[in-house]
Formats: sequence, structure tokens, C-alpha cells
Amino acid sequence: QAVAAEAGSSALSLLLPGRTLQPATPKMASHLRFVARTVMVHNGNVEAAHRTLNRILSTDGVIEEVRRRRYYEKPCRRRQRENYEDCRRIYNSEMSRKLAFVGRTQRTDPWAGC
Repeated sequence: QAVAAEAGSSALSLLLPGRTLQPATPKMASHLRFVARTVMVHNGNVEAAHRTLNRILSTDGVIEEVRRRRYYEKPCRRRQRENYEDCRRIYNSEMSRKLAFVGRTQRTDPWAGC
């Protein structure tokens, strides 16, 4: 059994045992977006497959993009959101760099003897 979802589709299609997954086109079978979003159901455990698929889609950013595209976003709001996301990304990377520096235990004292 397999659970498959393509980009943009929110419904899961549960395939019956013995059936194979037939992509829309032959090229699509080897397409990375199709293969990466295919989850196998083991021993009838659909819940675990659903959690796995949700994790894959959220790390790829598909869920956020679908939620964002549900309503029209004005160009001004889009620029504001993108600038905010850029600032947040820069802040988080700098903060993680500083925390990694402070968290190091085997660093030399820059002011030795003071």
C-alpha cells in the first residue's frame, strides 16, 4: 500500500494492495518532486505515513505556500513579508553563530593575563 501526494494536492490517495502508482506522464515517475513526496504505508499504519508526508511537505515549504496562496496577497504586503523573513533569517543565523561561539568550551582566552 502507498500514500502519494503531489505538490499542491491536499488529499491523500490510498492505493489498494497489488496496484502500482501510475504517474500522469512517464517522465513524472523519475521526477524528484514526485518521488520525494511519495510515502509508503507499512502494515496498514496510515497515521505514521500521514505524519511522514506532513513532515516532508512542511520541510519543503509546500504547506506554507498553499496557505499563503489561499488568499490574494497585495504586492506591498508581499514585500513586507519577504523583508521580514529576510531580517528574521539573518537574525537567527547570527544568533546561532554567537551561541555556538559562546557554547564552545575549548576556546583560548583572548585577554590572557589581564
